[in-house]
Amino acid sequence: MEPIISYSGLELNLAEIILGAALMVLGALIAYIAKPTQNKFLASKISDMSQAQLDMSAQQAQLQGRLSQMSEQAAAREAQFRESLDMRLDKVGERVGRSISETQERNNVNLKQLHERLALIDRAQKNIETLSGEVSGLQNLLSNKQARGAFGEKQMQDLIETYLPPNGYSFQHTLSNGKRVDALIHLPGDHGDVAIDSKFPLESWQRFTQADNSPEQSMAAKAFARDVMVHINAIEQKYLIFGETHDIALLFLPSEAIYAELHTNFSDVIDKSFAKKVMIVSPTTFMATLHTMRAVMKDAAMREQAHIIQREVGIIAADMTRLDARVEKLQSHFKQTAKDVDDIRTSSKKIISRSGKIGQLDLGPDSEPDVSNIAEFSAKRS
Repeated sequence: MEPIISYSGLELNLAEIILGAALMVLGALIAYIAKPTQNKFLASKISDMSQAQLDMSAQQAQLQGRLSQMSEQAAAREAQFRESLDMRLDKVGERVGRSISETQERNNVNLKQLHERLALIDRAQKNIETLSGEVSGLQNLLSNKQARGAFGEKQMQDLIETYLPPNGYSFQHTLSNGKRVDALIHLPGDHGDVAIDSKFPLESWQRFTQADNSPEQSMAAKAFARDVMVHINAIEQKYLIFGETHDIALLFLPSEAIYAELHTNFSDVIDKSFAKKVMIVSPTTFMATLHTMRAVMKDAAMREQAHIIQREVGIIAADMTRLDARVEKLQSHFKQTAKDVDDIRTSSKKIISRSGKIGQLDLGPDSEPDVSNIAEFSAKRS
């Protein structure tokens, strides 16, 4: 049972209050019996206590009503709180579910993109592996001097075969001095043949580039320039033959980097090559040179065929003259035919006119033929 009175930490419920009141009444009766002189006073006290007990009972009933009302309000608030809590939990659950669904969709998209990127990475990795193998093969190729020379010569031959006609060049041609040149371009007329030799000074160039900003750089630069000049002097001595080859020979460098290095930092080597009439070309500049040579060959071929063209033009002119005479003759036939047609139409008109006159003659039974008209008609007819 819940306490009704609480005072200074002392709590009393309804049963304890009633028991206390009963004990007080019993004590009063005992005192009344023991002391008859105080009956009036005790009776008054008992009456007051009875009234207080009645008031306390009314307060207790009122208090129980309030407690019942408070209990109902508490139950209503609890129900409202539960309902509100359920609604909030539902909303939270809905948001959490939607968030989980969106997160799952994003994860699926990200996983798909990740798979695609991984596939691209795999392909790139395979390409890198293939490229690494090719680079390794190229390094092995370039590390061998003989293989490196064959590589440069093959690149030069591919360019020549691409841009020049088959009769415009020859490979590994032996000159009159017994020297064999890598390629010989046959220029038309008395220009002579252009000798081309392929060289690849890779080791000295690598030593020069690897010695960047070091004390050995000057020595490496001199060694690189010396190696290039050795090739230039060899081409001048072997392939520039008066009356047989062109007065300029070509040194083919299969590396754009080495070609650019020479023109950037070794202008003295370029000047000496010009003085010795040995032109240094890279794959790019060699293509431009081949284009020029092909234009020269085409122009010479056109000049060689000029007499054939002139003869064909003369034949065409004679054919045109004969054609013009035949057209003129045909035109005269057309004119004569037109005149004959006009004469035929004139005769047909006369016949039609005279036929009409004959149709207009009166040939009744009482009429006699007009001999004069018939005679006149016969005279006109004749």
